[in-house]
Amino acid sequence: MRQQPGAIGYLRHDVSAAHQQWDIAQIQHLAKRLGYDLCKMLVFGPETDQPMEQLRDAVSQLEADAVITVDLEHFDGDVPDGIVDVADVITVNPENTYTRWVVPPT
Repeated sequence: MRQQPGAIGYLRHDVSAAHQQWDIAQIQHLAKRLGYDLCKMLVFGPETDQPMEQLRDAVSQLEADAVITVDLEHFDGDVPDGIVDVADVITVNPENTYTRWVVPPT
């Protein structure tokens, strides 16, 4: 059991291009500032087969509370429903949190 909430960093190397290391550093910095344990960094590209399914599987396997990315361009401009269903999605620029809806048990 971790002492702080877990997060996965996510970016696409084709979107980051020459700024990939800077983008990773921004994700790491934001995770630390917000109190997350950045337990994994996933870097995918257009050649990646089913990237959202792989990301969702990683969230599940690592029991991550959030996915942190540079901006929504890394998700083709939209917050993916399949991800925000299981974890908060946090962007660096602009800094924003797209919160999953937690339904209390009845």
